[in-house]
Amino acid sequence: MSGRDADAVFVGSVPELYDTYMVPLIFAPYAADLASRLRPRPLSRLLEIAAGTGVATRAMAAALPESCAIVATDLNQAMLDHACAVGTPRAVEWRQADALRLPFQDATFDAVVCQFGAMFFPDKSRAFAEARRVLGKGGVFIFSVWDRIGENEFADVVTTALASVFPSDPPRFMARTPHGYHDREQIARDLAKGGFTRAPRIDTVAARSRAESPLAAAMAYCQGTPLRNEIETRDATRLGEATEVAAEAIARRFGRGRVDGKIQAHVVTVEADD
Repeated sequence: MSGRDADAVFVGSVPELYDTYMVPLIFAPYAADLASRLRPRPLSRLLEIAAGTGVATRAMAAALPESCAIVATDLNQAMLDHACAVGTPRAVEWRQADALRLPFQDATFDAVVCQFGAMFFPDKSRAFAEARRVLGKGGVFIFSVWDRIGENEFADVVTTALASVFPSDPPRFMARTPHGYHDREQIARDLAKGGFTRAPRIDTVAARSRAESPLAAAMAYCQGTPLRNEIETRDATRLGEATEVAAEAIARRFGRGRVDGKIQAHVVTVEADD
């Protein structure tokens, strides 16, 4: 399996560790932001793609009226299974689906949302075309992507630290994929290629990433994301060592108690034609 193919693999213990460590560390603030952007809109049917373990799904289920039906999808069944087990404040339809081939009829939804999934799409304009296809007239597509890795402090520190563990072949998952799709002009071009004729609104939103300890932050990145796949591909016996090296690097920069670092993302909103 190539590096980019492995980047989208969330299996084994990764979904649980992702939800335990990664979700509160970096995803929860943006889930609340996404729900707040949707709340003023009159929605009857909403589709979420790349829902992961359901952090944004839970926020939307709590914020939106029960009259708005929510369908949450993800390519990885293991992530959906965990999301379903955690549950939501009200009923949500969970469904396995590929964002590049959505199993829904045209013009089915008032809104399509995607929190930090677009970076993983192998053909982004095709995924955007699918989002456009299933949107009804006047619908909205809202998605978020991480800004460059230098604007996201823990991810940057962990990536640099792991290069010292594997100097001949440093794991670059975080820079390559989660933080590899941040160019605003490229995003706009991909949306246009996907059939959106209106210019997108792109808001750059900074937040704070907080963990109980440097080790908790290191666990999030090294064991709760596909970065784990990269580490274990190089040497599965060194996962613990790599996590400890990342934790020590975070501790040196941010302290040995509770840690707090900057995170930054782009939130993209584009309206479908009336």
